[in-house]
Amino acid sequence: MRAVEQRLFDSGLPVAALMEKVGLAMAARLQHQQPLLRDGVVVLVGPGHNGGDGLVVARELALAGVSVRLWCPFGVRRELSMQHLRHLHWLGIEPSLVAPDPSESSLWVDALFGLGQTRSLPEELASLFHRRQLECPDHLVSLDVPSGLCSDQGEPLGGQAACALLTLTVGLIKRGLCLDPARAWVGRLERIDIGLPSSLLLELAVTRPRLLPLTEISTVVCPRPPLAGMKYQRGRCLVVAGSERYPGAAHLALLGSLASGCGSVQAVLPDCVRRDLWQVLPEVVAFKEAVDKTSMEVERMGLQRLDSLLFGPGLGESPLIWNHWAERLRQFAGLLVLDADGLNALASSAEGWRWLLRREGPTCLTPHQAEFRRLFPEIEIVDSLQAALAAAACSGCFVLLKGAHSAIAAPDGKALLLVGTSPEAARTGLGDVLAGFATGWFALSSAAGEPPTLETFASAALLHACSASQAPSSEASEIAECLKRLIRTHQKR
Repeated sequence: MRAVEQRLFDSGLPVAALMEKVGLAMAARLQHQQPLLRDGVVVLVGPGHNGGDGLVVARELALAGVSVRLWCPFGVRRELSMQHLRHLHWLGIEPSLVAPDPSESSLWVDALFGLGQTRSLPEELASLFHRRQLECPDHLVSLDVPSGLCSDQGEPLGGQAACALLTLTVGLIKRGLCLDPARAWVGRLERIDIGLPSSLLLELAVTRPRLLPLTEISTVVCPRPPLAGMKYQRGRCLVVAGSERYPGAAHLALLGSLASGCGSVQAVLPDCVRRDLWQVLPEVVAFKEAVDKTSMEVERMGLQRLDSLLFGPGLGESPLIWNHWAERLRQFAGLLVLDADGLNALASSAEGWRWLLRREGPTCLTPHQAEFRRLFPEIEIVDSLQAALAAAACSGCFVLLKGAHSAIAAPDGKALLLVGTSPEAARTGLGDVLAGFATGWFALSSAAGEPPTLETFASAALLHACSASQAPSSEASEIAECLKRLIRTHQKR
């Protein structure tokens, strides 16, 4: 964003014009929050241009009849900001010499520090923000970036930042504001449009990760297999999952696969799951083989006829499972989805993730952070987006790194960050449903002649996240049922 601003200034746009544009837009947005303005506003003014934006906001709110106070704990050092401060003095608004009371009901507007913070807050200010969070929560709005928060990695510098109800970020959404560590500090995130030229935005789109909000659900297009195609022409997937200890994982993965609309769902299951499966999921063709024993059943299955294969949910920790399947999985030409115990088994194998380099077909990995660390111990997780990109680059796989905001990366360096998800969806079983659904979704896409792309997996993750937000409860089976209805609605469009 700093480079973008410099491009604007080099083009001849005055700094004062940009500050005015930003401040006016922020003030207009705050005037839509009338209940928050009822008890007045305290603008916390920093020494730089972020403070100048806050002074423009203070001016506009005061002229609109809002009671406005100022607090400038570090003084105002930029000449442009000093001009705005002199004008506010002329309007009769003087900065307070003492810090505001953290328990007061007025709205605090945090304009202390903006983009590119690298130092932790001074102890007195960190304590003030901490007390504000405890004594009067949801009464603070941050301009651009909450004070004390790293705008690249989303970490509170020194452990404390301003805790915002709303963050109004300028121009481009800063990546750190969308990463998991920032979620507790940013609140609702909104972008302030400053009218960047489309040519500049197109340059950025080539190299920068993109956000994938739940509102993009309307853009998802369901795969269209042949209209006259029979079941095997509508995608065929196989789920290898479950164990005596974790039978539910297999069941939930199968619910996800069936929800995708895939034409044929087959499964290799332990006896405890397979025995009664016909009563609850009669559509699934279940093979008798126990996944930890050698059998000719796999050969009779005809893996070469499958479009996709899921390996991992609830398989348990026996190394015999991976030893039995590794060569077949390596030779499988369709899409392989490795999840849960499949990832752990690969991490424990002699080759580790380098086995993926010998795969004959495309692969999608769906780890959470602990599984990621086991599989890629060499990759430091500075943030989820960087980690997913690094893993995709070295392994040649698509990587869906699960979290509050899941990162989805492709081997070609493109990435998406799924945002706006429901925190209630962080429950046991949701990952099994997602893995099963992604496997079935790709089988359906393959039958429609579509190769695997970043968008294929992004669509699967987006549909799953939307179902989690719309379902009447956060139980995995309920979300799978909602996912099935959502897919049917999209197929009818």
